[in-house]
Formats: sequence, structure tokens, C-alpha cells
Amino acid sequence: MEDKIEAAGAQQERKAVWLLLICVTLWSTSGLLIKESTLPALAIVGGRSLLAAAVLALYIRRPRFTWSVPQIGGAFAQAVTFALFVTATQLTSAANAILLQYTAPLWVALFGSWYLHERPRPIDYATMGLIAVGMLLFFGDRLTAAGQLGNLLAIASGVTMAWMTLFLRKQKDGSPYETVLLGHLLAAAIGLPFLLTATPTPLDWGIVLFLGIFQLGIPFILYGYAIKRLPALEIVLLSTLEPILNPIWVLLFYGEMPGPLTMVGGAIVIIAALMRGLVQGAGSRRSLRKAGLAG
Repeated sequence: MEDKIEAAGAQQERKAVWLLLICVTLWSTSGLLIKESTLPALAIVGGRSLLAAAVLALYIRRPRFTWSVPQIGGAFAQAVTFALFVTATQLTSAANAILLQYTAPLWVALFGSWYLHERPRPIDYATMGLIAVGMLLFFGDRLTAAGQLGNLLAIASGVTMAWMTLFLRKQKDGSPYETVLLGHLLAAAIGLPFLLTATPTPLDWGIVLFLGIFQLGIPFILYGYAIKRLPALEIVLLSTLEPILNPIWVLLFYGEMPGPLTMVGGAIVIIAALMRGLVQGAGSRRSLRKAGLAG
């Protein structure tokens, strides 16, 4: 009986990984679409978060707000992450902002063992190291000393992104969706004044609509499922695929060929993700074999 429960848990974990990968893929479309918009960054944040909040509200139907520290803390961390990141992107290069925000796994590793009592495994440390090397190569030729304030804000967004993950993971036995809903409402409150004073074109409205529903709303539903079934560090590690996918969309739709360092860095990140997936898959297969559900 215990083996079957363990196997069922392994199957749920694999499903969570796939849904998280879909989530990250949808997240990665933001850069491509924002390039086509004439709206200020915070106006986009406000519009898309309002739509995302509507999608989540329809999904949840009857939100249960506990007003606990993890729920309020997670919502605040999410809203601040959005605001810090878009501001950092305006003050420094997009590559700098993405790279420095994705120092989040380091902050999760630092704070997670204390706050969640989830100790990283050796494979997690190895994956983090490879991802760090890959991303440094990936963005190395574009990481500059210019825009130091933007760089600092991007690092701060990495810290708040880590705490968003930790607060959501803390609610793994509850419902993290209400936290995400509150976070979107807070982000909408920050950004809507900028949208109301802007003059959007029809294309701008289409971009905001897509970003709100498909780039944030639906992905955060998938993210809420995954956060309850995967360790916080694994969530952030898999999420680091987002800044890798962004330039892939640029290559596909704009024909910009990545440089040699970018290609090597991307290959290292993919190898790291595959390595971790193979190790995780081996553990899942052992659980299934014990339960007599795999040959």
C-alpha cells in the first residue's frame, strides 16, 4: 500500500514538472510581445495583472483568504517582483535584468533550508552550478557595468522572486492560488494608473489581452499546481528555462542568431536540466517498480 502511494506521488510529481514547463514556456513569451507594444512597462504590468486576476478568480470561484503571513507575504513578494523587474528592465539591459533576477535559486537555497526545512540534494547543487555557468556564458557578452541602479533592482527582484516561491511553497498543504490572486491585484493597483493615462493602440490591447490571459493567468494556475508538489528549489531551477527561451522566440520571429557563447551557455543549461530530469526520472521509476506499476 505504501509503495502504491509513493508511486502515485511520483506520477503527480512528473505531471507537475510537465505543467511547470508549459507554464515557463508561456511566461517566456512576454519579452517578444512587450517589444511590439508602445505602452509604458508599468501600464503593461497593470493591464496584464488585472486580466490575470480575473482568470484566477474564475478558476478559484470562491477564494479563501486566510490573511496568513505566507499568503500576504507571497502576494507582496509577487507584486514587488513584477514592479522591480519591469523597472530594472527600463534602467538596464533586458539581459542584465533577466540574468540577475535568476539569481533566485541561490536565494532559495540560502533561505529555504531555514524557512522550509527543505535541504538541497547534491543533484540540486550540481544543477545550480551548471545553470549559473551556462547563464553567465549565455549573457556574458552583454552583461555590462552600465545601469548599476537597474542591476541592483534586478538583484532585488531575484530576492523577492525567491521569497515568493518560498511563501507559496509554505502553503503546499493549503491553496496558493489566493496568494497569486492577491499578488496580481496588488500589481494591477500599481500599474493601472499608468495604463489609464496612456493611449493604447488596438495592437497594444491585443498584447495586453494575450499577456494577461495566456502569459500570466493560465500559467499561474499551472504554477499553483506545481508549487504544491515540487520542492521550492526545483521550482526555481526549472523556471530558469524562461530566460533561455526568450531569445529563442527572438531567433524564430526576428531571425537574430545567438552568438557562440550564447549557444554554448544554452547547451549547458539544457544538459543540466536533462541531467536533473534523468536523475528524478530514475527515482520515479524505482517507485513505480516497487509498486508493481512498471517493468
